[in-house]
Amino acid sequence: MPDSTSVPWPSLYNWVIEVYPIQGKAAVQPGGVYLYDSHEIFRFTLYWTLVFYVPAYVLCAIYAFLNVTFPPRPATHTRPRYRLSSSFAFSPYFRVPPAAAADIPLMAPGQHSSPNPGTDPTLALVYQYRARWKPNETRSRVTLALLVFLAFVVFSVAGAVVGSAVIGYVLAGLFKAGDFNMSTWIPFLGGLLQSLVGLLGLWPSVVDII
Repeated sequence: MPDSTSVPWPSLYNWVIEVYPIQGKAAVQPGGVYLYDSHEIFRFTLYWTLVFYVPAYVLCAIYAFLNVTFPPRPATHTRPRYRLSSSFAFSPYFRVPPAAAADIPLMAPGQHSSPNPGTDPTLALVYQYRARWKPNETRSRVTLALLVFLAFVVFSVAGAVVGSAVIGYVLAGLFKAGDFNMSTWIPFLGGLLQSLVGLLGLWPSVVDII
């Protein structure tokens, strides 16, 4: 193999010279660019993975940010809902005794079910504390949206680095063991394949369709 030299990224060339004509061709073609250093192979694979991998996660991060910041409103029902009466009352096995008005306890006109904070000093302090330290809902939602956005970006970059290290160094070992010349198109294909596999994990519905 030739000595390893630093190759600028992306250094792509016309790939047709590698495959046509397929017979009687030399291992190294004039006009082709080849990689021999394992670190260079990892660097090229990482760059191509970032190009293909990160934008998809950034788009999903933006969508998640907007969805958390501006949550969808629940749909309003225009038609009134009617509660269906139970058929147990008409069954001979489930007979409900008639309820009398005297069986229902009534409250006095001045009686309240909830405690009065004016008479209880402890409840008054609790209500005052809640009114004073009520969290800002909009600010909390924006903070959560930023955390979700940063989580998407960080995990996408970390996944790209780890995957590129595995693919890049494995390809470097295989080509070195076979004494082959690695074209600059090989890291391009490695980054593209890794990004496609990552998209399968990004949208689980694609796996169900396949």
